[in-house]
Amino acid sequence: MNPFWSNIFRSNGYKQTLAYFLSTIPMFKELDDRELGFLENIVHVRNYEAEEIVFSEGDVGSGMYSIRSGKVQIFNRDEQGKETEQALLEVGDFFGEVALTASRPRCASARTTEPTVLVGLFRSDMLEAVRRHPVPSAKIMLGLNRVISDRLLQCSVQLEDLKQQLAASQKQADE
Repeated sequence: MNPFWSNIFRSNGYKQTLAYFLSTIPMFKELDDRELGFLENIVHVRNYEAEEIVFSEGDVGSGMYSIRSGKVQIFNRDEQGKETEQALLEVGDFFGEVALTASRPRCASARTTEPTVLVGLFRSDMLEAVRRHPVPSAKIMLGLNRVISDRLLQCSVQLEDLKQQLAASQKQADE
């Protein structure tokens, strides 16, 4: 194709937009362009420096975050203050989604490991959106439900695997 025409028909600029980024997040993948525009207007883009705490274990959760650039470490601290990394998340990953529906203490801390841009969606904004824009809000909440269900299923499978490993170890110890 002639480069002149390819510039018109293949815009790489869209892939740089916030709406495109949001469309790559699993819980938002069912949203159409108009609904992504709606979502784009209620999220908050925040810039973090390296080693900056996003939230701490025990804080009451207020929303979820998606990583647009950078990395975030999820970790716990024991009684002596020793940290245990639970996950190292990268571009396109998201965390804290349970806080969209439940005002509960965070079960882990989140810290950036390098300069990072996070896109936050907060419970207060979702509650207002549900009241004013029920259709796209319902799609977002159904996507959230799907993601939480998938994660719960994955945890159940891992728990069953651990039970089987423990039973096998117990059996070997008894022999």
